[in-house]
Amino acid sequence: MNKNNNMYREVRNWIYRNARLLDIARWKYHFEYGNADEVLQILMEYQNEDGGFGRGLEADSWNPLSTPIQTMTAIELLQEIEYTDKNHPIIQGILTYLGSGADFNGSMWYNVVLSNNDYPHAPWWTADKDRMKNPGYNPTAALAGFALCYADRGSTLFKKCERIVKDAITYLNNETEISMHTLACYVILLEYCEQANITNLYPVEQTKELLNQHIQRTITTNKDSWVTDYICKPSMFLNSPKSMFYLGIKEIADYECEFIEKSRNKEGVWDINWNWGEYPEQWPIAKNWWQGHLAIENMLYLKNFNRL
Repeated sequence: MNKNNNMYREVRNWIYRNARLLDIARWKYHFEYGNADEVLQILMEYQNEDGGFGRGLEADSWNPLSTPIQTMTAIELLQEIEYTDKNHPIIQGILTYLGSGADFNGSMWYNVVLSNNDYPHAPWWTADKDRMKNPGYNPTAALAGFALCYADRGSTLFKKCERIVKDAITYLNNETEISMHTLACYVILLEYCEQANITNLYPVEQTKELLNQHIQRTITTNKDSWVTDYICKPSMFLNSPKSMFYLGIKEIADYECEFIEKSRNKEGVWDINWNWGEYPEQWPIAKNWWQGHLAIENMLYLKNFNRL
């Protein structure tokens, strides 16, 4: 316990000295009885007039314009602080963006947009016409789940997302290999449908079990590679034993607590095991942003597993 008290103090010091204002507000909310309003107020600084999010909210993309991926990042943060007031301007703005048809090909929201190329970004957010032909369900599944939870039932957006979800579940049933990031979007989708008590779009228990099987196959079981490689850990899909997928991966999810505790660097936080390979002036800043984000995610994981 004393060891983790020391870890808490060291991570807290790093956050206050290095992290973005948004992440400091998140830290206060989760660990110092902070107010959700402070998180929301800063989060709104990343929201554009069209309701979508940009401005580097997702630290690997410095595109100031609204993009589906950065808007999903905002949705994940709303989930993190368990904020559900549909009348808040952030939520209403996201619904406006999703309903506008922007960055949408008729079936899916784009994973990358051409305007990404005009600003510093990681290579995986570079857009070209070939890549935009088949966006996939990252972030579409998550965005559709959000809309089903908060849009007015009977609205054009709600009906559009009902169709999207049906297609997404068909894809989930037919594919044997799905990327970890796409699976994480399916987790968000199912969480939102459960929150909204939407049970008519897919066989609920069967779909949960299918997604659980995908998750079990996708998590990297070679723990030696967790330190150095960009791999899939349980925290990609959950951060609490309360998750509907915890029991299926209990042993390795519990082990991640141990891994988090023993894998800090000399600064007291955690290394980022990827890089852009370009934009040498901007990447160190983005890396610092990611370290703050990861520090909060890791500490929240430990907190939710009763390790703090």
